[in-house]
Amino acid sequence: MSNKLVPNEVIENKIYLMRGMKVMLDRDLAQLYGVPTFRLNEQVKRNIDRFPSDFMFQLGRGEYEVLRSHFGASNLRSQIAISSWGGRRYLPYAFTEQGVAMLSSVLNSKRAVQVNIAIMRAFVKLRQILSTHADLRRKIEEMEKKYDGQFKVVFDAIRALMEPPPPKQKKIGFT
Repeated sequence: MSNKLVPNEVIENKIYLMRGMKVMLDRDLAQLYGVPTFRLNEQVKRNIDRFPSDFMFQLGRGEYEVLRSHFGASNLRSQIAISSWGGRRYLPYAFTEQGVAMLSSVLNSKRAVQVNIAIMRAFVKLRQILSTHADLRRKIEEMEKKYDGQFKVVFDAIRALMEPPPPKQKKIGFT
């Protein structure tokens, strides 16, 4: 499979930061692998000893609601507690980079291997981007120490641009 089938941007948009770790949700991974989510989780449960808590964990209801509110209900439909006509009956699982790598050992298909390679490349790219931001922050702090207060406004503006945007807050009350 080439990157044309699974562009890096698609993979990168499915990586979330939760509990201080970069993770991918079971439903996103299943979609990339071309299998139903319950089949992916079934294979994981059959090989649960390969997935310790630093490889995979189940989201709490609060974490899932925060994720839904941040990315919108249309992107993450609430399928929890849907009964007999289908859908999810449990909270989603999140897989860390190591958990995603381990998935290739339990999903035996050429597509799974190729998707895993693309996902690993996306994780590496994100790590490089974060490293670049850390280097930039360090260099700015060094420059700030070197120059006097006349450039404080400039440094504050640069620091503000480097910060990620605040998460969207849900409005409370009448609109």
